Amino acid sequence: MSEELSLEPLEKAIVQLSKGLDVAQNEPANELYRDGVIQRFEYTMDLAWKLIQRYLKIIAQVDESVIRTKKDIFREAARLKIIADAEKWIGHYEARNETSHTYNPETAKTVFERAGLFLPDAKKLLEALRDAN
Repeated sequence: MSEELSLEPLEKAIVQLSKGLDVAQNEPANELYRDGVIQRFEYTMDLAWKLIQRYLKIIAQVDESVIRTKKDIFREAARLKIIADAEKWIGHYEARNETSHTYNPETAKTVFERAGLFLPDAKKLLEALRDAN
């Protein structure tokens, strides 16, 4: 039994993150733009990991006992070649978890920079899921 995954929300989120990064990089001192990118990174990351999890459960039919934590999810996705580097994705997720600390300028700067690193990985994930779907 194979279901299709809905990729449209992730597609739209990636476009919005990309647009936000383009605007923010043209005005690096604008905190409002930076914070908007951080928020877009946050929801794009959330969509990405949840979609990976659904792929593992629905399409790959991975036993849930294998994917108990986010680290397990990323490692299994890398094993199945849906993502290239589990540790990089774990880093993206950890940066996403820092978004509640964006009142700290250094943390916000780090998370903003991570959003730029995340975008190509999110695009590659989307392509891999399209191919697998």
